[in-house]
Amino acid sequence: MTGGEAFYSALENLRAHKLRSALTMLGMIFGVGAVIAMLSIGAGAERQALAMIERLGLRNVLVRSVEPDQADRNEVRSKSLGVSFRDLDAITEAVPGVVAAAPVVEVKSWAILSAQGTAEGSVRGVTHEHAALMDLTLAEGRFLDAADEAAHAQVCVLGSRVRRALFGYGPAVGEAVKVNDVWLTVVGVLAGGVSSGGSIGGVAVGSSADEILLPVTTARRKFDRDPLAAPVSEIVVRMEAGVPAGETAPIVDGLLERLHAGADDYELVVPEALLAQSRRTQRLFNLVMGAIAGISLLVGGIGIMNIMLATVLERTREIGVRRAVGARQRDIRFQFVVESFSISLLGGIAGIAAGVAIAWGVAAWAGWQTAVTPGAVLLATGVAVAVGLASGIYPAHRAASLDPIEALRYE
Repeated sequence: MTGGEAFYSALENLRAHKLRSALTMLGMIFGVGAVIAMLSIGAGAERQALAMIERLGLRNVLVRSVEPDQADRNEVRSKSLGVSFRDLDAITEAVPGVVAAAPVVEVKSWAILSAQGTAEGSVRGVTHEHAALMDLTLAEGRFLDAADEAAHAQVCVLGSRVRRALFGYGPAVGEAVKVNDVWLTVVGVLAGGVSSGGSIGGVAVGSSADEILLPVTTARRKFDRDPLAAPVSEIVVRMEAGVPAGETAPIVDGLLERLHAGADDYELVVPEALLAQSRRTQRLFNLVMGAIAGISLLVGGIGIMNIMLATVLERTREIGVRRAVGARQRDIRFQFVVESFSISLLGGIAGIAAGVAIAWGVAAWAGWQTAVTPGAVLLATGVAVAVGLASGIYPAHRAASLDPIEALRYE
């Protein structure tokens, strides 16, 4: 018997028992669908985490200001001003392997508006180096330059979501935006980056789409600031290529600890370390979710074995007739293995559709990012087919081992 004949015969037998075949396939459908859905959710989470980490810059070390508790604020400020421009200069001069370092000054905003609308966003004073340090790209206009800083220019660059809220689909470059009591002229718009902010490893990551960037000198001179707040909200330190940020971070930490007199008013963020941690967590997640979903495939395999054993019993006389007219044991064995394979293959194909549908449903309903990868589809389908084949081997052996005379007498 050729493979094509065996496969056609298997399909005819499955068609003759539609309900039983469909119920048998359910285990494979649920198993493959669960594996694809779980791996897709995991892949989507991994991509989102990677995008957020890349937003911080893999070659960067970030020094972030930590505001002390209100009760301890005066005591902490008596020892340390917080993250400041003195820290920036010290890091640039004393830490080996530093290519550039730039400050970020947060502006507390209570009103962001234009003639066409209002928006919410993060207002930050930055230097002209910020775009290169954070790998920002522009969709319109230009970025801030050194002349803007020198002149304390009232200009700004908008994130894509802020631009849409303020101007809709109309022109933005050259238009006026009011932040608190200060009017700013839009000189550029950032290209769409990470769709939304979040946190990874307990570290907050903002979205470039929600930012309004203006010259750091303008932020310091023309906006009110709390006199006890740290002069600088964040320092972005870019390392040379080949210099591990994780090895540089302890040097920066030791330097800042001396400058701040031991005050716990700053924290270091190392995106390179966050990436390694995220990958470890993702591997564990994929392993656990894959194992849980794999149980469904195992249950589906047991169902296939059970139904194939019942099929052998039902078709005992047919097996006897085939043996009597010259069919060999290997022909009988091959036929039942092909039937088992057909059930798992058809269930796997239906499971792919179910898994993709679940992944899309989760993305639409929960707002999670999902990514159906070819690897997940091949893994789930391959395991399903392997389980189906393994489940059909014993029933096929039972069928091939039947005595032809006894099988012909079976009623």
